[in-house]
Amino acid sequence: MEILSSILLGIGLSAATGFRIFVPFLVASIASMTGFLPLSESFEWIGTYPALIAFSAATILEIGAYYIPWFDNLLDTIATPAAFIAGAILMVAVVSGLPPLVKWALAIIAGSGAAGIVQTGTSVSRLTSTTTTGGIGNPVVSTVEAGSSFGLSALAILVPIVAGLITIFLLLWLGKKIYYKLKPK
Repeated sequence: MEILSSILLGIGLSAATGFRIFVPFLVASIASMTGFLPLSESFEWIGTYPALIAFSAATILEIGAYYIPWFDNLLDTIATPAAFIAGAILMVAVVSGLPPLVKWALAIIAGSGAAGIVQTGTSVSRLTSTTTTGGIGNPVVSTVEAGSSFGLSALAILVPIVAGLITIFLLLWLGKKIYYKLKPK
């Protein structure tokens, strides 16, 4: 059960990087420093004061940047590949009880996949908001995304099984929406 719980925790944190890249790292850092989140040996640096300071600054800058209407769409071009990497890193940082090969394969497939699907969904929703509202609605989208990242990150740490199941349903729903949005007509 511990392995399944850590996998669902990893999927939840990875998906949260699709909303905002640095928020899950900040939440994981705080949780690790307060004893709520054990990290894999090579990733214990996430739960240190220098990392906490760096993640705090990066989170503030990232959230603020998404409130600039033209810059938010540009930021998505950088955030999309970064979310894949961040999702894999968080997945491997929290999954325990598996051999390294299995852990990394899971991180690359499930962690990157969850982050990528959510990031693609947020990019499509922001692009739709820009197109339909001329960018006026983008701050609302950004607020929902930031709140979702904080909420999903905290839920993944506090109740990983619930967060993992919610994330799986979210990924299925987003995957369907993205498929129909991008499917040739």
